[in-house]
Amino acid sequence: MNITGWRCAVCGTEQGIDTPLPWRCPRASGADRHHVLQAVGSTLPVAAGHDPNPFVAFDQGLAWAAFAAAHGMDVDARLALVRRLDAEVAAVAGTGFRATPFARHDALSDALGFAADGGVWVKDETGNVAGSQKARHLFSILLHLCAAESLGLAPWRSPADRPRLAISSCGNAAIAASTLAAALHWPIAVFVPPWASDAVLARLHRLGAEVNVCPRLDTDPPGDPCVYRFREAVAAGALPFAVQGPENALCLDGGRTIGWEMLTAAAAQGVVLDRVFVQVGGGAFAASVGAALQAVSPAPQLMAVQTEGCAPLAGAWQRATALPGGPAEAARHWGECMRVWGADGEGEPHSAADGILDDETYDWIGIVDALAATGGEVVVAPETAVLEAHRLVQAVTQVDATATGTAGLAGLVAARVSVADTERVAVILSGVTRH
Repeated sequence: MNITGWRCAVCGTEQGIDTPLPWRCPRASGADRHHVLQAVGSTLPVAAGHDPNPFVAFDQGLAWAAFAAAHGMDVDARLALVRRLDAEVAAVAGTGFRATPFARHDALSDALGFAADGGVWVKDETGNVAGSQKARHLFSILLHLCAAESLGLAPWRSPADRPRLAISSCGNAAIAASTLAAALHWPIAVFVPPWASDAVLARLHRLGAEVNVCPRLDTDPPGDPCVYRFREAVAAGALPFAVQGPENALCLDGGRTIGWEMLTAAAAQGVVLDRVFVQVGGGAFAASVGAALQAVSPAPQLMAVQTEGCAPLAGAWQRATALPGGPAEAARHWGECMRVWGADGEGEPHSAADGILDDETYDWIGIVDALAATGGEVVVAPETAVLEAHRLVQAVTQVDATATGTAGLAGLVAARVSVADTERVAVILSGVTRH
């Protein structure tokens, strides 16, 4: 197995890969949440299995699988578990986990003025389980939970005794989490902001989730009140079914399959990518893809995209590069580098890409690591670019994606003047419009 353990990027605390439920660094506390576990030995060669299910194809590189293997679950048993859960998910979602399309989009490349030997390669995640990439992050947590349960390593005795899952989200992650929970008849509490759409709320209720709307309380510090209520639920015994690495490191495990899958498809097409533009809210998506990109050399540049209406990562990256030791020292300067949006008077987060308006980029350390390793950049897209990217996707593609799901392309639109016509760049479209 490729994964050998866990190590906190901040304090260096290590845990064995055989540790059940290794969600957070053991030294993290309510008073000190500035810790995040990272997988040790996580780079996977692009060559992998040919199964269409990424959790089968990339079994050897996944932390949940290494945990199961450490407790005697052989590859046949692991893959049987993946296939069983995948079938249960498909029965609810209408599709299981499959490799999603990745190809040059000629019309989009032409619209953006690329040359024939350059262009835009699109990875379309809207056909993924629950309509976005979020289910990939969460399925690795679910696999770990079910493996621990079947091995007798979970703190509950049977499926009937399972504690509820908990997640904070304004949309796609909540839908993905509730879809997976419904497939396994696992109770789940979802913490959403007051401005969550009626369509999202209706979908969550149909999936049987306990929906908690979280207005900001006078006693709340700066930051997301949904996250605060989620943390309270976890403190009371809920399982963190989260898409923020500091809350559950295993969400970064399944997320890496998206990057590996993209590199594998590019290699099969004889394409060497120059840059990959990834939208950033809480940051798990870009941190996962950025880690996966380093499986090849030279790695494509990670271009982390935020909107001008909420860009906490941009400031953190600027401050990290200004440290005496550069970005390599960033993890030890969490409070100095990553500041909650609004704390410096920026105002309330706002953008048509409302699914990435996280007050804090929770997985900023993983993104900073990937930016430094790949020579990447943070792109702050003006709202005009956010709207233009969404219009372009609607006009020249068949992809039904929200403005959040096209925000990676907004970064390319904003940075196009500095991208050569012959470059080969990739964007990931994720998040269907209709729920």
